[in-house]
Amino acid sequence: MKAITLQQYGQPEDLKLVDHPDPKVAPGEVLIRVKAAGVNPVDWKLGAGMLDALMETHFPMIPGWDVAGVVEQVGLDVDEFAPGDEVFGYIRKDSVQLGAYAELVSAHVRMLAHKPASLNWEQAAGVPLAGLTAYQSIKRVGLREGETVLVHAAAGGVGMFGVQIAVALGARVIGTASERNHDFVRELGAEPVTYGTGLADRIRELAPDGVDAALDFVGGDAVDISQRVLRERDRVASIADPDAVAKGGHLVWVRPDPADLTALGELADKGRLAVHVDRVLPLAEAAEAWRISRAGHARGKLVLSVGE
Repeated sequence: MKAITLQQYGQPEDLKLVDHPDPKVAPGEVLIRVKAAGVNPVDWKLGAGMLDALMETHFPMIPGWDVAGVVEQVGLDVDEFAPGDEVFGYIRKDSVQLGAYAELVSAHVRMLAHKPASLNWEQAAGVPLAGLTAYQSIKRVGLREGETVLVHAAAGGVGMFGVQIAVALGARVIGTASERNHDFVRELGAEPVTYGTGLADRIRELAPDGVDAALDFVGGDAVDISQRVLRERDRVASIADPDAVAKGGHLVWVRPDPADLTALGELADKGRLAVHVDRVLPLAEAAEAWRISRAGHARGKLVLSVGE
């Protein structure tokens, strides 16, 4: 199969398209013919060695945790899927080596769900990691219908899902974004507010009595600002502040979960969850996708197109 690989920790220019042995299919796994692979900041952070203290990594390494494709083969003791099934998933394994930037990838059934019929391959590949991150963050703060939630980085790859999921729950959403993204945030269903100096005051103008929950998808001082406007300081979840727990909030590291993934797919098929794909690049241009992601200016998701 063709795959994008890294021979050692490195930069985007170190990614190479090579011929690689097909992956084995262990019991409980399926082999997926990849149609599209999502690109996330964690991909290039892993590739640069920034998560070496957390993740066991083996080289040559194929990056990528987001996949959408067709089941080509099932392993022993698999009855959840059959060859020909269209699936999508967050395929984070126990160690990092054989990821989604390839024509074929194996994945355990606990990482997969049936692809939503309403989404094309590129849209489906953009959902798993970011969508699950948003969904699990919302569950962590216990957001309920009628409450007001503050979403930091509302126009980003995770934030756009957080806004839509919260709206689908019946919550009022205030979303931070640059002014150029305010219209986009409104389209998602949130009330935009410009980030930067004076953010807490601007939030209070929109919610004088404070907000019920907050989701930090950007890091920096987002948790601290959130706790200045929260009614209850512990109802903040962060994916980017390592001190979130020490500050009294929650730190979320997304987990594969087929039930959560199925719930996201159902929202998409009901028209409650749109997937905004900023750009689709061919597999061979994975390095350019990493450069775009590192620049941090993508609105929505970056996706690699792998198969026809």
